[in-house]
Amino acid sequence: MMEYKGYIRIVEYDSEAKLFHGDVVNTRDVITFQGTTVEEIERAFSESIEDYISWCKEEGIEPEKPYSGKFNLRLSPELHREIAITAKKMNVSINNFVEKAIKDKLATVN
Repeated sequence: MMEYKGYIRIVEYDSEAKLFHGDVVNTRDVITFQGTTVEEIERAFSESIEDYISWCKEEGIEPEKPYSGKFNLRLSPELHREIAITAKKMNVSINNFVEKAIKDKLATVN
């Protein structure tokens, strides 16, 4: 993965087309790019971000920022209570408890 102005990309190689293609993964807007060499894909990535920012400016809209790190989560009242009690017992905030639980789960998946 590579980052440019806070936007993060993933790149895959299509062996049939002999082409790298990439997507920005930390925004809901669709930003893609492609190239045939590593240098070309790196340049295309930053140019796509710059084009996206310019297009937004021309349209008078704010470019979507990469994920802020905040999201709302809806839980059953029972689960919310159980999390709150467990976090209190562990002497951590609910946020820290949930963040650690998610990180632990991601570590088992990745």
